[in-house]
Amino acid sequence: MASYLSTLSPIAPVRRIRYFIFLKDVLILACTAFGGPQVHLSMMLDRFVRKRRYLTEAELLELNALCQVLPGPTSTQTITALGFKIGGPNLAYLTLIVWALPGTLIMMLAALGIYYVQQRPISLNFTRFIQPMAVGFLIVAGYRIGRKVIVNQRGLVLAIVSTLTAYAFPSPYVTPVVLVAGGFATAFFYKGQEQMEKKPIRIQWANFFLWLGVLVVAAMLGAITKYLPLRLFENFYRNGSLVFGGGQVLTPMLYNEFVEFKHYLSRQEFLSGLAVVQGTPGPNFAFASYIGVLSMRHGGLSGQLLGGLAATAGIFLPGTFLIFFVYRFWNQLKRYRAVRASLEGINAASTGLTVAAAISLFQPMAESGLAVVVVVGTILVLEYTRIPPYLLILAGLFLGFLV
Repeated sequence: MASYLSTLSPIAPVRRIRYFIFLKDVLILACTAFGGPQVHLSMMLDRFVRKRRYLTEAELLELNALCQVLPGPTSTQTITALGFKIGGPNLAYLTLIVWALPGTLIMMLAALGIYYVQQRPISLNFTRFIQPMAVGFLIVAGYRIGRKVIVNQRGLVLAIVSTLTAYAFPSPYVTPVVLVAGGFATAFFYKGQEQMEKKPIRIQWANFFLWLGVLVVAAMLGAITKYLPLRLFENFYRNGSLVFGGGQVLTPMLYNEFVEFKHYLSRQEFLSGLAVVQGTPGPNFAFASYIGVLSMRHGGLSGQLLGGLAATAGIFLPGTFLIFFVYRFWNQLKRYRAVRASLEGINAASTGLTVAAAISLFQPMAESGLAVVVVVGTILVLEYTRIPPYLLILAGLFLGFLV
């Protein structure tokens, strides 16, 4: 027995060193990964596959595809699932914290800075250039994702219908209906998918019940207590449970709920934060931290920090619970053609939601020739140059101070 234990004793230190190296790699990406899920994926391929060989390129791409199927932040779920694959749930939660921390801190500081400026005789006009730039970012994001996912006339029709529906009914409750309807619309065309041999699906329900239980309990406690941090947690948890397609789809959901519906933020504050998050490394879902802080502006510094933390936990946890749940039986689930076929409709509907948000945000700017020029200029720079978004944001702020 003693000899057996002695052979096992070196394993734990070796694993700890490997986990530490992995978390260091995650932190490096969290501080340098600008540009959204597509750029994040290429950087993960470079560091996790080619440099560290944690997994193969095919395995990472399949993992990313699974995360695109699920609601939640794609890049965050991918890197969290990788942590789960390497070291189980504990390492996965640490991975989530390390990955989200830099962007979350930056966005909370940005919100505190906006609030500080508003409490003094200082105008937010210095942000007037980055607000139309944010609309340009959103238009480019919608165009790029649409170019990838809309591959036929059916997808184009779904995208147009989704755009018109979301624009005509700017409610947070319309978004999930549009996404689910889009998925159902294309699931019926499953015969166009490759047929694969089916295997029995063995489901472990613990993480699903955890996800659902937190959603129900948070909603009940928020409704009973009226405690704003709890309600913020529930609001963002619900949004994080329903958003397919990443940050560009989350934006219209948050705008509808927190600007148009609940008026927690002004349109100017929202656009300023949207622009800042484009120049922030890590997940774009860190935008929630910014909204959480400003939603608690009357609670003092401690209240603002609590609001930011509640929003951050709310937006990131549901996707984490769901990836833990689905990852265990994904190999069986993806063999069903209807599941793969529904992705076409969900992606097309997501594109339509992004277009609707861009229209809603651009409409009040249309009367300003300067704003239109900035929007168009941002689109052209993003499409035809390699200037990173954070440099554009810094340039816009600098011009705002000068002019």
